[in-house]
Amino acid sequence: MRYIVLALVIAGCPLAAQTARRTAEQIDSALAAHKAEFDYLLGDWEFTAKSKQWGEFRGYWSAVKLDEGQILDEYRVVGDSGETYYVTTTLRNYNGAADRWELIGADAGRGLLDFGTGKKVGNEIHIEQRFGVAAGDSAITRIRYHNIQPDRFSWTADRSPDGGRTWVTQSQTIEARRIGPARTIGALAPARNKK
Repeated sequence: MRYIVLALVIAGCPLAAQTARRTAEQIDSALAAHKAEFDYLLGDWEFTAKSKQWGEFRGYWSAVKLDEGQILDEYRVVGDSGETYYVTTTLRNYNGAADRWELIGADAGRGLLDFGTGKKVGNEIHIEQRFGVAAGDSAITRIRYHNIQPDRFSWTADRSPDGGRTWVTQSQTIEARRIGPARTIGALAPARNKK
């Protein structure tokens, strides 16, 4: 009986609680192995998009690598005269303890609620992210970055407005073309000698 109870307790524990903690060396090793996976996104891009929800649109996307390896990017939808219709900023950071990329989106005045996770799968990057949390129109989006080349990439998203019960496949697609080189930002608060 005691073994049955123990088995039930273990089965009921979250998976994270059942896995062993990673050592600092394992975390550093995982970071070293994965830190360049979003480097294709670095630089400036122009894109065209098709959405089942919003129709066709275009915009610009720029990404930089911060001094410690995080990726900061800005995605901007514009009109024909260059007016901004929508802009969002995303911070991407590799979590060596969980062995995955983590993302947080920030729209001005909407908080930091669009959390997602990602990983490299073959030659693609796959992300699952929840959007629209602050606006009360939350949906899960499964994103694939694919056809990744030095001068272009494709982006395809499936969207579930009901927590994953049903999916709108290819709810949005993006074709991006490079218009500026990859770039990085040095330390914002560099170490200095005390005088």
